[in-house]
Amino acid sequence: MPNYKYKSKLRNELEKKLEIIELENKNIRISNSNNNYEKIKLKDMKKELQEKIKSSSTLPHLVATISEIIYNQNRKIDGIILKTSNRLNIFLSNEGLIDKKNLNLNSIYGVNKDSYYLISRLPPEYDFRVRAMEVDENPNQTYQDIGGLDNQIQELIEAIVLPLTQIIKFNKIGIIAPKGVLLYGPPGMGKTLLARACASQTNAKFFKIGGPNLVQMYIGEGASLVRETFKYAKETQPSIIFIDEIDAIGMKRSISDSNGDHEVQRTMLELLNQLDGFSLNSNVKIIAATNRIDILDPALLRSGRLDRKIEFPYPTLGSRLKILKIHCRKIRISEYLELLEIAKITENFNGAQLKALCVEAGIIAIRKHKKIVIYDDFMEAFLKIKYRKDVQLKYII
Repeated sequence: MPNYKYKSKLRNELEKKLEIIELENKNIRISNSNNNYEKIKLKDMKKELQEKIKSSSTLPHLVATISEIIYNQNRKIDGIILKTSNRLNIFLSNEGLIDKKNLNLNSIYGVNKDSYYLISRLPPEYDFRVRAMEVDENPNQTYQDIGGLDNQIQELIEAIVLPLTQIIKFNKIGIIAPKGVLLYGPPGMGKTLLARACASQTNAKFFKIGGPNLVQMYIGEGASLVRETFKYAKETQPSIIFIDEIDAIGMKRSISDSNGDHEVQRTMLELLNQLDGFSLNSNVKIIAATNRIDILDPALLRSGRLDRKIEFPYPTLGSRLKILKIHCRKIRISEYLELLEIAKITENFNGAQLKALCVEAGIIAIRKHKKIVIYDDFMEAFLKIKYRKDVQLKYII
């Protein structure tokens, strides 16, 4: 009997311990569940904070340029003047400055849109002054990429390349180098390609501006873009400003009540002012291109502004052959294919259409599962390109 009581008592104690252990296990499971929930919650918070940090550091609310640095009597920086992308001039005191040792004029920073405090320094491509242009510091086009424009290349070398690379020769002879050049002719003749090739030969920074991009909605904004473009080009010289489709802002002036026409004329007057304003010995050269030289204002064409006029006519037979050879350099063509025969049938084709012809012939060969391009592929491509060309001409007429 005593043994039975002892066993009963021991069992009760063990059952109590088991209940305690189960309760502790339950509490641990609850605690682990809470910890996992907190862990997930903290992970989400961390991700959200990282996104906010990334957003505030890489996408600032405003882009600003340091236009002036103000020093006190001890030659320490007392503040700066910022020119923001929304055309405001803001004074920023010491409190909003970061990395004071590396503050330089024309440095670009991302700033807070409310306090205008500097967030971080930005690379040059964030400069709001160049938003209307394409900037290429090292164009990689060469004269070997251009066929059938030997005379035009020589004229552009004399007007643009030599004044930037061998100005001493001009000074010895005693002549003034041209300020600018106008390239004119039908579209697709290689005007832009040749301008880039010239920039690559001079190690100049290449600014490409589309004329329509200078036609802005608000009064004075187009003129301001022209002014900022020339200012930026002077700061980074040697540089070449290439204005494509200059007829968009350079049309002959006429009496008109339209606000749009008035704004276009203001932009052109600012362009004329800038062409007259920079030094003759400046390392900034202007290349303009147009398909309609007949509608340009005479003030733009006079000597002292766009001095040289270079015509880009339709390529001759020999020129077409050179262009075809350039575009077929990397294409596997049949050894029996005579490009001269292709050049003979492509009369009145421009350079862009000849390039399209080579690409189309290659696509036709791929479609037919061929390993090389043959004469028949070029003929089929020729019919397609010619049909598009004829339809386009009918549409224009």
